[in-house]
Formats: sequence, C-alpha cells, structure tokens
Amino acid sequence: MPLTGRDAEPRHAGGPAPGRLMQIGEAAERVGLSIRTIRHYEQVGLIVPSARTDGGFRLYTEPDLDRLGVVKRMKPLGFTLDEMRDLLGILDALRAADVDERPALLDRLAMFHTLATTRVDALREQLATAEGFADTLRQRIDKHTPQD
Repeated sequence: MPLTGRDAEPRHAGGPAPGRLMQIGEAAERVGLSIRTIRHYEQVGLIVPSARTDGGFRLYTEPDLDRLGVVKRMKPLGFTLDEMRDLLGILDALRAADVDERPALLDRLAMFHTLATTRVDALREQLATAEGFADTLRQRIDKHTPQD
C-alpha cells in the first residue's frame, strides 16, 4: 500500500508519525470503537489519519490511536465535540510548547482535569442511586418469592 505524496506526513500537530501504519478496521478493534465512529470523528475534525494509501484507505499510527483513546474516554463524561477538539489541541501544543507557553497550556489542561473530576463525581452519585434502585428491586423480588 504505497502512500500518496501529500498524505505521507501526519496532518495533526503531533509531529512525524512513528511506527507502523494500520487500516481503520485494525485501529477500530485496537481502540474499541466502531469504524463508523472513527469516520465520524474524522468528519468533525477530532482525528485525521496520518496517511492514506494511493487507493484512499485511511492509515493510522499509535499516536492516532492515542488521540482516539482520549476522545473515547471523554465521551462518557459528556464533553462536547468542541471541548474534545480543545483538549486535543492543548495536548498537541504541549508537545511542541516552549517554556513560556507551557504555563498557560498547563492551566487549560488543569481546567479539563477539574471538569473531568467533577463529572466523574456526578457519575458516581448516579451509579450509587442506580445501585440503590436495583437493590430495592432485588429486595422486593426476594420478599415475594416463595421460600422452599
């Protein structure tokens, strides 16, 4: 699968893409997302394959999978596409940031950490409520089930 000249270099700010290239099916399997979801994330600008074959097949690298992993972990916490884009931009910028740029980027990253922690706490509360409801139903089943 030769790479097209214009697509042989990565298109996101992470620098050259080290390692082997994999097609979308393998990338989807490795990250635990559907092919359709990965294509959607490309359409909305969250992830861009590092390369394409002459035939147009998307090719992904480990750094691409890392980006997909970040998005996958943000989704259940209710982050919007814009927030996901922003965080990915911060992570990309941190890799190339000079000493003067780092503090502002780290402040923005800390904001995302705070948001994530708050959302995790809210999910824990929801889970506790759901577990309590399931326990109540189990108790009612047990109460109305004849004992031998």
